Amino acid sequence: MARRAVTVAACALVLAGGVGDVAPAHAESDVALNGVFTARSDGLWAKTNEIMVYQQDVVATWTITSSCTTFQDCTGTVVSDQGWTADLVYQSQRWKAVHTIENWQRCPDGSTARGEQSFTFWAARLDAADRHDRLTGWDQTIGPSGACGVNRSLNIRMPFELTRKP
Repeated sequence: MARRAVTVAACALVLAGGVGDVAPAHAESDVALNGVFTARSDGLWAKTNEIMVYQQDVVATWTITSSCTTFQDCTGTVVSDQGWTADLVYQSQRWKAVHTIENWQRCPDGSTARGEQSFTFWAARLDAADRHDRLTGWDQTIGPSGACGVNRSLNIRMPFELTRKP
């Protein structure tokens, strides 16, 4: 009988609007990602079409600005010192930025093909207070199928880390 009373009381509290002042688990400001970061793609662990093939490390400086309307709906911009800018989207606790690299893949006949580079990253530790200081994920670039007369797309994937600059 005591359990039923607690359940009825809880329902009454909700219907009366008594829990309306409770903050969500993640406030919008907790999710937004802003600042200057070092972006590093680790070529030692790179895979080309799922085969371990060493690639040179890539290190860049990113300036990130974002805002959120809810803890699940965030957008922003990444500006890289490598000369590109990309839209940034937050979905399913992951950030994603995508841009096109012209003349990325060199073909034997001297022609080139573009590549679509995507960075997907998330907080290295969700429970840490500094979850916006170090993020980890993947840097993946994929060429179009049929480039260079080959039906299989060139796909290079490297571990990625984003670290806030002091």
